[in-house]
Amino acid sequence: MGKTVAIVNQKGGVGKTTTCVNLAAALTALGARVLVCDFDPQGNATSGFGLDKTRSPNVYDVILGSADIGSAICQTRWADVVPANKALSGATVELIALDRREYRLKDALEKVRARYDYIFIDCPPSLELLTLDSLCAADTLLVPVQCEYYALEGLSDLLYTVRLAKRSLNPPLDLEGVILTMYDGRTNLSMQVAEEVKRHFPGKVFATVIPRNVRLSEAPSHGLPVTAYDPLSRGAEAYSGLAKEFMERNPIMAAR
Repeated sequence: MGKTVAIVNQKGGVGKTTTCVNLAAALTALGARVLVCDFDPQGNATSGFGLDKTRSPNVYDVILGSADIGSAICQTRWADVVPANKALSGATVELIALDRREYRLKDALEKVRARYDYIFIDCPPSLELLTLDSLCAADTLLVPVQCEYYALEGLSDLLYTVRLAKRSLNPPLDLEGVILTMYDGRTNLSMQVAEEVKRHFPGKVFATVIPRNVRLSEAPSHGLPVTAYDPLSRGAEAYSGLAKEFMERNPIMAAR
């Protein structure tokens, strides 16, 4: 039974989608069976795997009940993907009138969960119904935190939303860990932010840090994970290291 992990931070530009795409690809390279569910209306994880955002059916059709999740899954060399596009932005309004609106994503993913070792949900950069659906579907959360001055700003709001979801909708929900992104070891600021994050989340910060790396920025425009675009880059090496660390914490079940 696969583990479902929501990659979440309501602050944009922190490396959330970059982490989702590249961690998934690196885990696949290690032999894991991985599904990425793009749950962000921007659809950046979809294009990050080289998929057409206009493809239908997609996750919007799945959560509104007009398509089965199996028909929406696209296979790529780096992970299976449930794509998304801007149509998803209207789902918040449409979900309000539906039964089990907070569990639509969970109910869909449960149907394919046994096929995968890890399922990653790329959440939208906001705290609204789509994010709540993601929190209800997840076993744990991964929180990318940018190594910049405003890194911790807004995290209290995120953690408050997580506590609400945990209390009333998904009691087993737990924090998988925090990933430090856009790290620049040449600056005191990056080191100070890293220490502050470790102080706020003792024992929950991954040892592997993701550096600032131009290849990480270039790879999505080619529809490739960085491990395929430039496997020798610092960004690719970092996500390969993160994947190994993640797998050590969450070993693949021997029986498949």
